[in-house]
Amino acid sequence: NELEKWIADFNPDVIAVERVFSQLNVRTAMATGQAAGVALVIAARSGKPISMHTPSEVKAAVTGSGRADKKQVATMVTKILKLKEAPKPVDTTDALALAICHHWRGAGAKRIAVAAAKERSRIKAIRSKGAK
Repeated sequence: NELEKWIADFNPDVIAVERVFSQLNVRTAMATGQAAGVALVIAARSGKPISMHTPSEVKAAVTGSGRADKKQVATMVTKILKLKEAPKPVDTTDALALAICHHWRGAGAKRIAVAAAKERSRIKAIRSKGAK
């Protein structure tokens, strides 16, 4: 399987998947959901952490609006990654937007939480020394 090979070759820290929650076209929603399901099974087998983000969450992270259109997302991905032109095909732009969203909201939030916990521990240690 190509996805299993890709995970083995590139060894990502985490696998981010776009959450499918509804679409107007039932057939498209089913196909997208099935593809996401396969990706989730392969990711789970790899032992990698999995993170899921909704399309509106991805759009909001990249453009500031959860209702942004594909062109706005492509423009912002191009700017954020300092690319000369928008990635093609559009699926590439979507994947990069998902990665940016996860980095900013997922991994970034985790690093902030770890740093905040360390700071709370440091302050607690200082206070306990002062109380003695």
